[in-house]
Amino acid sequence: MRFHRFLLALLAVSVLGAPVDVQRGGHRGGSTHVRGYTRRDGTHVAPYTRSAPRSYTAPRARSPTARPYRAPSTRSRTYATPNGHGRIHRSVEAKEQFLRRTGYPHGRKGYVVDHIVPLCAGGADAPSNMQWQTVEEAKVKDRQERALCARSRRP
Repeated sequence: MRFHRFLLALLAVSVLGAPVDVQRGGHRGGSTHVRGYTRRDGTHVAPYTRSAPRSYTAPRARSPTARPYRAPSTRSRTYATPNGHGRIHRSVEAKEQFLRRTGYPHGRKGYVVDHIVPLCAGGADAPSNMQWQTVEEAKVKDRQERALCARSRRP
């Protein structure tokens, strides 16, 4: 009698502990049927079968000797440093190169050239760190950047 209770308990644990899709006759890691549906743009997608989503596994730790390959940079990095008056010298050549690259060699009316990462925060004075910005947006951003740079200069 004890043996039968033990088998019944073991069977109950195995059935209740199994995933729902296995209980329904499916199997893990297989395929999933997707019902037909209508997209937002009004097109209809017919029913289809796709592979089931895989569970997330944490990435493996790299060995201490293996390093990822980094291609050598072809661009020179020019980071600005403030002069004796606290001003950061801007490269005229970099700005002119940005103007030519964007197709506005004489500038854009209502826009100014802005550094994405501010020079005072270590941003490069290079065309890759420049963008067009409206005058209104530039005033707001400049105010924030002045406050940020003033805080970073304090001892």
